[in-house]
Amino acid sequence: MSKAAELAALIGSQTALSNRNFVINGDFQIAQRATSVTGVTGDGYHAVDRFKTAISSAGTFTLSQAADGPSGFSTCHKFDCTTAKSSLDAGNYIIFFQTIEARNLQSLGFGSSGAKQITLSFYVKSNKTGTYIAELALGDATNASNNSQAYTINSANTWERKTLTYAAQTVDVINNDSGEGMNIFFWLGAGSTYSGGTLNSNVWANTTTANRAVGQVNLADSTSNEWLITGVQMELGEQATPFEHRSFGDELARCQRYYEKGMPQATLPANNNGYNGVIYTNVQSGYGTWHTYQFSVPKRATPTMTLFNPSSGTANKAVDVASPSVVFTTSTLYGTEYGFLSAIYGGSSDSTGTKVGFSWQAEAEL
Repeated sequence: MSKAAELAALIGSQTALSNRNFVINGDFQIAQRATSVTGVTGDGYHAVDRFKTAISSAGTFTLSQAADGPSGFSTCHKFDCTTAKSSLDAGNYIIFFQTIEARNLQSLGFGSSGAKQITLSFYVKSNKTGTYIAELALGDATNASNNSQAYTINSANTWERKTLTYAAQTVDVINNDSGEGMNIFFWLGAGSTYSGGTLNSNVWANTTTANRAVGQVNLADSTSNEWLITGVQMELGEQATPFEHRSFGDELARCQRYYEKGMPQATLPANNNGYNGVIYTNVQSGYGTWHTYQFSVPKRATPTMTLFNPSSGTANKAVDVASPSVVFTTSTLYGTEYGFLSAIYGGSSDSTGTKVGFSWQAEAEL
């Protein structure tokens, strides 16, 4: 089937106009943890939801949700190098990636003769022109193979749309569970351990590590360097379709399956500085009180729960609403996919009916 015929078939199908994109938050509208994080040198979910950064001794960066983008996009994700490393050591790397839940990828048909091709498209901009690597890597599949392809940023500081089609994987089966199905790795720097071999473009294999990011430029080689991305879409077939813009509420709910917080979206979890979104309960002198809360969206798995003092941002603490200097310990905390149960204990000087406030976060990331 030609690309034109395939696109015509897609347009005429039931799912042509929705649910095409396997990527969550591909336009980077959701940033529950923070809109900007400075001094990033290691791994973690730092700013925008569902995208993680991995850095190994390869400079320092500010990561942010930026008000920039090509026509039709008001936000993007930005890497800004603040401490350079002009030459990477062998084991150094910089990677920006999303891990997709395995059960969301079953329509790919991987591991069968009916396996389908995948097309990855995105908009990218950088002052650092040259070769970059976009790699798909299976997670808890039978053999966990990888597939790397290069793309080129041609013009400095100009938004460019890139489209990469990946071959069908007829050997490795993606498990039908809530585990790690596939990683979309955007390489931004790679030492010789990852780039010293030969790039076998668009080949699924248990890749030799040195073949994964051959030719990748070093975004950390100057504090002038920045890299911006938006409109990330991965879909079935060999034809890239226009980016699927979902409503803010729909995208937020998808993100909350993996991370949710009990405070306003514009407020950092560990720096609430007020009582917006705080849960109120009562505690008696010398006794504890239980509080239950149902999540907005069931989680992918039992989440890691953290409660915060809403004034200072200190973890595992709550405060007397009337006298915020009085701090309580949230010593018992049970989380499930659907909500959590906490116990807050008062001191000997607390009167019956003391109102206690705290904020919280629940994390069930892959």
